[in-house]
Amino acid sequence: MIKLLFKTTLFTLLLCLVTLLSKAQIGYDYAQYDIGFGGGISRVYGDAETAKNTPYGLVNFTYNHTPYVNYIVEAQGGILEGGSGATLSGRYFRNVYKAITFRGQLQAGEFINYSGSRVFNALKNIYASAGFGYIINDIRSINRTSFVLPDYTTPGEIDAHELFLPVKLGYEFKVFNRYDEPSFKVDIGAQYNYDFGDNLDGFDAGLSKDKFIQYNITLKFAIGGVTSYRKKIAY
Repeated sequence: MIKLLFKTTLFTLLLCLVTLLSKAQIGYDYAQYDIGFGGGISRVYGDAETAKNTPYGLVNFTYNHTPYVNYIVEAQGGILEGGSGATLSGRYFRNVYKAITFRGQLQAGEFINYSGSRVFNALKNIYASAGFGYIINDIRSINRTSFVLPDYTTPGEIDAHELFLPVKLGYEFKVFNRYDEPSFKVDIGAQYNYDFGDNLDGFDAGLSKDKFIQYNITLKFAIGGVTSYRKKIAY
């Protein structure tokens, strides 16, 4: 009888301890890995005289060192286009590109105290991100000859492979499950990309390098590796 009472008491204490620890983690746990799918528009600022908005798609994988410190590998593909044969230079291009980037990302929640303020709680998901990228250009259509200036042409490469610097600012809306873990995210951002080459548009002209700006939205899904953070994530 005493042994049975001891075992029952021990079991009850262990059950209470497990329950207490489980409840203590509500709001602190998060998944270390996300997979995301999205798209947006790109706009090239290079040697063509006019710029156009063009579409692209992306898929990315995120390692969450914390809920607010993230490392992202992203693959994207789409169209870059600009210029017109009617301009003074006559430059026009259409680039069907592929690219891969790696970025480190820091969200405001990592260093601000958001527990006692609705304003700071809303601001905690603002982020800045930067890294490096590699783009494979495949220019399918190009015009190098001016119809206005006689004998004026612009040289360049149509299949250049180049490195670029991506810098991104954005906001990540977090959707929490019943355990207050961020299981789904909507990432809205603007990204500036500085090309270290000058053939993003197929033209090698001028003193400045090519660059392109992207606006995108990405849906991200938590896929596992649950661990704990030092402070509560959901408020």
